[in-house]
Amino acid sequence: MTRPVFLGSEIYRGSSYGTWHPLRVPRVSTVMDLSRAMGWLGGDQYRTSPRAKPQALTIWHTEAYVTALAAAEAAQAVNDAVRDRHGLGTVANPVYPEMYRRPATAAGASLLAGELLAQGGVIYHPGGGTHHGFPDRAGGFCYLNDPVLSILSLRRAGAARIAYVDIDAHHMDGVQHGLAGDPQTLLISVHEEKRWPFTGALEDDGGGNCLNLPVPRGLNDTEMAAIRDRLILPALAGFAPDAIVLQCGADAVAEDPLSRLALSNNAHWDFVAAVMSLGCPRLLVLGAAAITPGRSGGSGQGFGPR
Repeated sequence: MTRPVFLGSEIYRGSSYGTWHPLRVPRVSTVMDLSRAMGWLGGDQYRTSPRAKPQALTIWHTEAYVTALAAAEAAQAVNDAVRDRHGLGTVANPVYPEMYRRPATAAGASLLAGELLAQGGVIYHPGGGTHHGFPDRAGGFCYLNDPVLSILSLRRAGAARIAYVDIDAHHMDGVQHGLAGDPQTLLISVHEEKRWPFTGALEDDGGGNCLNLPVPRGLNDTEMAAIRDRLILPALAGFAPDAIVLQCGADAVAEDPLSRLALSNNAHWDFVAAVMSLGCPRLLVLGAAAITPGRSGGSGQGFGPR
């Protein structure tokens, strides 16, 4: 790949977790539309995400869970046993019409990204970043864990040392569960302290490969830049990854109802640019990070021609 690739799908436009749910807001389709309106996407840069097949999902998720998730979508209901075992049909993870197809599409994009990046490049996958999913259970609006699947796909496609950096307002509990202690994977998380899921303490190194950086509410752009430049970039440089997965959750942006952090869109732009400056041959950016016209000067900071 010579130019960044954008992985998207129309499934995000027509699906919703429900009119009362925080994810009722159509974030991903808005990013798709804005990227096109700003002229950031050339005709050869957009690719439609495939839907992951059940067998592909079981490289990390259990077969019983994948079967239960698909069955819940088909029946549009779950019984108490499924709710208790798999966390489906809860307030956070409700039953809705696309509850299997939508996360399976996000997972399909992350699996595809690993293959597309075999020879290097940059991919933006705004529907990805569902870092709270566990092998046998949904959690925190996340039915499947596409970041873990992307890392496994990158490794299968030849990446030897993979760094995962997460600037979502919430701790990467599912990713840490899946990859803690793996010496060939570096996991870094910046997240608001004393916020669900209440994991990721500063002293929690996940068996030696995790850098957890809980921050206080009100974290601003200047403070994030200091954390980035003094802690994260040196850690990445020291690890020398040949692939980086960057989760840019939009909930760290000021006024997002899911956190009390105070970042602007510029913090996200600058973070992506700083990571790109390291020269890592493979970069996958996950999550519907807010995009603001005017900052990029029309280049799209990763989508436009290079």
